[in-house]
Amino acid sequence: MRRLLLLRHGKADRHSAGGDRERPLTERGQEDSRRIGEFLREAGITPDLAVASSARRAKQTLDLALRAFPGHVTHVIENTIYLAEADHLVDVLRQTPDKAQTLLAVGHNPGFAELAVCLAGSGEEKELAHMRASFPTAALAILDFDSDHWAEVRKGSARLHRFVTPSALRGDVDEPD
Repeated sequence: MRRLLLLRHGKADRHSAGGDRERPLTERGQEDSRRIGEFLREAGITPDLAVASSARRAKQTLDLALRAFPGHVTHVIENTIYLAEADHLVDVLRQTPDKAQTLLAVGHNPGFAELAVCLAGSGEEKELAHMRASFPTAALAILDFDSDHWAEVRKGSARLHRFVTPSALRGDVDEPD
């Protein structure tokens, strides 16, 4: 089995003097990123490998989420997933080394939301509907693949194990970005 932890970056400032790639997380984005990392640790889900977009907000989200884990998690920054479309993201996913059973990927919408929807062929209907309706900042889709190799990942081949939003972890109603 392979597990993909698909995490949209936390809420970011709307503007940055350095352009879109340099937009930092807001205070809420930082808190939500830490909260998602703590959720994963408490759920006993530890990534073997993590990859993030080269955008500042994605790298910050990754760093804050990984602080929840006591040991080092190998991570890389991947330029090609910055604002990538779902088809490209599937190609990147298929190149993941098989020694990584659980992959944490941090990136952007609309590509990450589209990727989650196109991969999730099954799962609990309420969670699938929630994910399809909205994939807010710092949302996490946990997708399981009945496969021995990442290269075998196909559209519709995953089961949505869980869809988690920071607002749900706080006990709030999901709010728009």
